[in-house]
Amino acid sequence: MMSKQVVKFYQTGTFTVGNRLLDETLRTVQSGIARTNSLNSGHRACQGCGEALGARYAVDAAMRAANNQVIAVNATGCLEVFSTPYPESAWQLPWIHSVFGNAPAVASGVAAALKAKGKTQSKVIAQGGDGGTVDIGFGCLSGMFERNDDVLYICYDNEAYMNTGVQRSGATPPAARTMTTQAVGDAPGSRFETGKNLPRIAMAHDIPYVATATVADLHDLEAKVTKAVKMRGARYIHIFVPCPLGWGSDPAHTIRVARTAVESGLFPVFEAESGKVTDVTPIRKKMPVEDYLRLQGRFKHLFGPPKKTETLAAIQQIADDNIARYGLIEAPDSE
Repeated sequence: MMSKQVVKFYQTGTFTVGNRLLDETLRTVQSGIARTNSLNSGHRACQGCGEALGARYAVDAAMRAANNQVIAVNATGCLEVFSTPYPESAWQLPWIHSVFGNAPAVASGVAAALKAKGKTQSKVIAQGGDGGTVDIGFGCLSGMFERNDDVLYICYDNEAYMNTGVQRSGATPPAARTMTTQAVGDAPGSRFETGKNLPRIAMAHDIPYVATATVADLHDLEAKVTKAVKMRGARYIHIFVPCPLGWGSDPAHTIRVARTAVESGLFPVFEAESGKVTDVTPIRKKMPVEDYLRLQGRFKHLFGPPKKTETLAAIQQIADDNIARYGLIEAPDSE
């Protein structure tokens, strides 16, 4: 189980929040001037982009954990497009752009080259969105896991192909409206019983480390990246990153959307080692899935008229199943 200190927040009648009692070594990487700003200003992400936020925190945490000896391989996708509009780049570390589907293979090659040169201190991370990870790069990623290559793969999951026009991916949730799953017909939106759960698939490979995280808890995200970077072998972190443009959510509500996904049970936050769950983030205050769905235009059709009560109940069941599977709600102490 990962050792961590709970961060407490205090409201003082102003907008000042934070835990001044937190040890400096446990504070977020972004709170100090020593941060590397690996994803620097000048990128062209949309307002409220969860992926830009997640990548900034994840890569800077990796850089700190590896003493700035990190090489990043980036699949084609939103993160690559908005951060490297030719001939410019917002990256401040060795960074390689791969095609849509072979980032894991390219990263494995970089790791093999470093091993051949005896550069054991350098770390390799690969990055991609859910399209390049769950779908197009799925075979290469499984191969990387099967070989246990010394790479940390990070998936920034915004649940559709946002860069090419919001088409459905294997990570698009049921009933969500996309350009290829329109809100029409008797079963509007993305079909149920489709798609892939990549964290569970990664666990099935028995790789050293698998974790999920969200931009709603950046301390947790940084801690998991830090832990993963210091390990050897294939590691996988799946980060939930809301997309205001594709989801039809308020750009100011990105953190709220991510937090509600966790508190409703639709996105379980956990970590696993060698195929077994070792730690979970419990739900503090369970919310109905409707609280999460109402924040996004892609689910507007579920609320009528008429209200799709059966569909909403089915989505609630998915959340309840997650809560049961991962033990996300702690049982009250019995006397």
